[in-house]
Amino acid sequence: MTTDKTAVLKQLYPEDILSIAKDLTEGEVALLQQLNDLLENKYRSNINQHWVDATVPEDYFKDIGELHYFTNPLLYQGREKAKTPSQLFQFFMSYTIARFDVSLATLLGVHQGLGHNTFLFGGSPEQVAKYVPKLQSHELRTCFALTEPNHGSDVAGGLETVAERHGDKWVIHGAKKWIGGAHVSDVIPVFAVNKETGKPHCFIITPDQEGVEIDVLQHKIALRIVPNAEIRLNGVSVNEADRLQNITSFKDIAKILYSTRAGVAYMATGALAGTLRATLDYVKQRKQFGKSISQYQLIQEKLAMIQGNLTHAMAMSAQLARMQENGEYDEVATSTAKMMNALRLRESVAMGRGITGGNGILAGEQDIARFFSDAEAIYTYEGTHEMNALVIGRALTGVSAFV
Repeated sequence: MTTDKTAVLKQLYPEDILSIAKDLTEGEVALLQQLNDLLENKYRSNINQHWVDATVPEDYFKDIGELHYFTNPLLYQGREKAKTPSQLFQFFMSYTIARFDVSLATLLGVHQGLGHNTFLFGGSPEQVAKYVPKLQSHELRTCFALTEPNHGSDVAGGLETVAERHGDKWVIHGAKKWIGGAHVSDVIPVFAVNKETGKPHCFIITPDQEGVEIDVLQHKIALRIVPNAEIRLNGVSVNEADRLQNITSFKDIAKILYSTRAGVAYMATGALAGTLRATLDYVKQRKQFGKSISQYQLIQEKLAMIQGNLTHAMAMSAQLARMQENGEYDEVATSTAKMMNALRLRESVAMGRGITGGNGILAGEQDIARFFSDAEAIYTYEGTHEMNALVIGRALTGVSAFV
C-alpha cells in the first residue's frame, strides 16, 4: 500500500480502526474520494433542510450516475478480468453515502440494488441488453414494486396484485405501497400473481401509463428525503414482451432480495459512522460547566461504545463482502448482518442523541436528529428485525416459525 493511499484512507475513513479499507485498490479509493468530495462540497450545506422539507437534492441522481460506478476504469485497475465492481468497493460506496445521509443511500440502493437486479436477474438476454446498461449509467431510473398496502414480510404468500392474460397482453389490478421513487422512475418492475397459475411474474410499467395512479406518502418520521409512493393499478395493460421472462416463482424474487440485503447491512454501518461523526462534531464545540463536554468521562464512554458498535458492524460487513465476492450469497449471513448492524445502529443513535441533549431533536440544525430518525427505517426495511431473526432461527433449529 502506497503512502499516498494510506494518507487518503486515514483522512477519508478515520473511524476505520481495523484498517479494513486498506484492501481497496488505489483506483477504488480514488473514486470513493470523488464520491465523498461530491457529497461534502455540493450537498452538505443543505442536507438537513432537505430532510426537514422532504425534498430530494436537485441533480443527485445525475451526479451519482456521472461517477459511472458500475463501469469506471478506476474500479478495474489491477482486476482487468473482472466484470463487476468488487464487493468491498460496493460496501464502501454504500457506507460512504449512508455516513453522509441514509435517505440518499436508500434512493441509490433501491435503484442500483433492488430495481437494477430485478432486470439483471429477471430479464431475458434481450431485456438485459436493452435495460441494464441504461440503468447502470442512470440514463433510466427504476424502483422495486413488490410491497403492498396489506402485505410486507408475508408478501410471498399474500401477494394480492393480480395479472390476467389475454392473448399477448396482461391486465393488472392491485396496489403497491412504500415504493421509493416510483413517481420519478422511467420503468417500474411490478410484481403480480398470474391469476390462472398462482405464480408470481414481474411486469414493466411506466408512471404515465393508463390505469396507473401514484401518490407520494406524506408525514414520514424517517427517510424524509426518500419519496415513497403508493401505486394503484386499475386494469393496466402490459404486453407479454414487457414481462421479465425469468421471474416465475417466489424463489426468483427471494434471489433479488438476498442479493441486496447485504446493502442494508452496509447502510446501517455507514449510518453508524455518521452517528459517530455527528456526535463528535457536537461534543467538540459544546461547552457546559465551563469546559468542552468532550472532556467528561460519561461522554467519552458513550463515544467509545458507538465506535465499538461501528467497528463490529464494519468487520461483519467486510466479511459479508468477501463472501459475496466468492459467490457465497447466504441468507443467514446477510440476515445476521442486517439484523445486528441495524440493532447496534439503533442503540448508538440513542446514545448520540442523548449526548446532544435538547439540541439533538432539532433536525434542521443537528445531523444526529436525521440519523436518529432514519435508524428506525433501517431497523424495519428489507425484512424487520424479527423476520431476519426467524431466518436465522430456522437455520439453527431446522424448524420454520414464520407461521
